[in-house]
Amino acid sequence: MTSPSPSVRSARASGLRIAVVTETYPPEVNGVAMTTGRLLDGLMRRGQRIMLVRPRQGRADQARDSRSFSEMLVRGVPLPRYAGLRIGLPATGSLTRLWARERPHIVHVVTEGPLGRSALLAARRLHIPASSAFHTNFHSYSKHYGFGLLTPVVAAYLRHFHNQAACTFVATHELEAQLAQAGYRGLKVVARGVDTELFTPARRSVELRRAWGASDHDLVVLYVGRLAPEKNMPVVFSAFDQVRRRAPTARLVLVGNGPQRAELEKRHRNHIFAGMRHGDDLATHYASGDLFLFPSLTETFGNVTLEAMASGLAVVAYDYAAAREHIVHLRSGMLAAMDDADAFSTFAAEVGADEALREKLRHGARAVALGISWDKVVDDLAEALSGLALPLEHAHA
Repeated sequence: MTSPSPSVRSARASGLRIAVVTETYPPEVNGVAMTTGRLLDGLMRRGQRIMLVRPRQGRADQARDSRSFSEMLVRGVPLPRYAGLRIGLPATGSLTRLWARERPHIVHVVTEGPLGRSALLAARRLHIPASSAFHTNFHSYSKHYGFGLLTPVVAAYLRHFHNQAACTFVATHELEAQLAQAGYRGLKVVARGVDTELFTPARRSVELRRAWGASDHDLVVLYVGRLAPEKNMPVVFSAFDQVRRRAPTARLVLVGNGPQRAELEKRHRNHIFAGMRHGDDLATHYASGDLFLFPSLTETFGNVTLEAMASGLAVVAYDYAAAREHIVHLRSGMLAAMDDADAFSTFAAEVGADEALREKLRHGARAVALGISWDKVVDDLAEALSGLALPLEHAHA
């Protein structure tokens, strides 16, 4: 089959109606919501119309409607042990009626809950092409939340779910290879970007560091993310203990909330728990640190890694996901072998004790981040969706 000419591809990519179905969306704070919001904003700037379907986030939540954006809010129930997030309830009939009345060119499903499954079923009924996104390793999370025996069942469900779509977007080539080996079909890499104007070393705040009890010469070690079992929090504290043996005045600052916060605050009273931060405030917290620790083993990407790099922090992480994709060991960060907690702690202590190494990694990280553009990511997604979408004349029929 002959590929469409560039002019045809451009016309299709700039005039799509894209139905997007997700269980999480800004102002909710998590990597999936942030990424989805950023991508949709970029698509709308390129002329696409977004038809968003999501659970209602609260009683005051109202659907928005404009020339480039409309929403359908559906019922949801709270996600167990994940405060602030809801699972959308099945809505196949409602989605079928909506899309029969206002037919999208493509349905894009962000999350794999009952609402996402309903979207795939409705798209199939109406013969509308569908894509999906693999954002979260739910099967990896299961062992941390007391249902490890169900891990094979969850893994099988996710594989079946995504294989119902014509294409599943993943953030890294590493994840693409892993999922292909697990039996996933139609995989395509669409990376992630970082806002280097928001996350920048220029936001470093002497006043904030003083509030943490840190002078200009003291080392501030930072963690940003959920305070939850799947984030491997014990390694943060054990690594910091190693750091402090060589840098006795170092401070540990943890940004974020989660189910373990109260327990961790009680156990680690000498550390600073800054809670959830947003926007400029979050960016200032990043830039006011020196060394970033991220020992999670359950990421599909890890947006915080790029945010820390853009903020000019020396990053220590495990060698996978965003860290493997964007860090060169000893040039733009430090990479420990997967789940090697001893190596992780050793690297953290080395960076903490060696100012020259730390400065080299900070500058290397920022330089890498400056080359990671959201515009390129959105362009890649727009091109991929236009290639999957119904021809415009057929969709109008």
